[in-house]
Amino acid sequence: MARTVLVLGANGRFGHTVAKAFAAVGWTVLAQARRPLKVTDSTLRPVRAGLDDLDALLREAKGADVVVYAVNPPYDRWATDALPLARQGMDVAQRLNAVFMLPGNVYNFGEGMPSRLHVDTPQQPSTRKGRIRCDMESELEQRAARGLRSVVLRAGDFYGAGSGSWFDMAITKSLRQGKLVYPGPLDVPHAWAYLPELARAFVALADCAVQGKLPAFSRFHFAGHTLTGQQLLDAIEQAANSLGLRPAGGFKRGGFPWPVLRLGGLVWPMWRELVEMAYLWRVPHALDDAALLGRVGPLPSTPLDAALRSSLLSMGFSQTASAPNAELLRNESVRAEVSKPARPFDTSG
Repeated sequence: MARTVLVLGANGRFGHTVAKAFAAVGWTVLAQARRPLKVTDSTLRPVRAGLDDLDALLREAKGADVVVYAVNPPYDRWATDALPLARQGMDVAQRLNAVFMLPGNVYNFGEGMPSRLHVDTPQQPSTRKGRIRCDMESELEQRAARGLRSVVLRAGDFYGAGSGSWFDMAITKSLRQGKLVYPGPLDVPHAWAYLPELARAFVALADCAVQGKLPAFSRFHFAGHTLTGQQLLDAIEQAANSLGLRPAGGFKRGGFPWPVLRLGGLVWPMWRELVEMAYLWRVPHALDDAALLGRVGPLPSTPLDAALRSSLLSMGFSQTASAPNAELLRNESVRAEVSKPARPFDTSG
């Protein structure tokens, strides 16, 4: 049976990646964005109605089985925009009688979070953005009693399929100049999500949801790659070297200028919002995916080196003719994720 998904915010990096993942397995994809899609693609059907025009959006999305919420306001507008926009997305899904899917993150658990996060780990946010995330999930639970079916899939920081996150806007920002920057101690484990893999997990859960195999409200965790700063930088260097990007004398490494951001945050709201989440680089954390795999079974996994190579290529780094391991890019699952659109920097993961 043909199925239809409405992706709200399809111009964003996550939105476009998840839209392509649904289209790749035969779903009809309605790609909602106020502005023309950044990447023209015949597999996506554009929807121009905005979230604030519910009637028009419902007309264009009639028949959708699933609504993926990929809307994410800039960090400095979270306090005013994040929850109202999410509620509008929930309204759309409820009126369509569709499953609402929300990409979650680890903000909910706060600075005191344990090193391994399970779906039933108590949520004790320590920041405003964490409380907003908890409010979103709480509202989904409450709406389940009123007929809204919803799924939260929580993941770590995004990387791959373009630019717009810590990976490209900070860590590898100066790669061309031979420098890597890490925002925290190099011995602390941090959760990462390779976007093409996360998108495929959304598709797998959507299949379960439309078949009635999930409760009215459910949470799952996507493990992705859990890496210390040292492990990540070592792997990035290896991927860059294989693309012929190694500078003479090797890469230099540096830390992130948090003191400068704290001072600048007195003037620039975006810097202040970034500093609020600095604890994520000091507090070790990993996501347990037992519940996800128990529900959907094994998911395709991209080796870390291939994921990082693909990520660097999607950011505009080119492969030299002499670079080794070029056969990795002939793998369809890797090659298909190169050259995705960018979005403004956010760290919502």
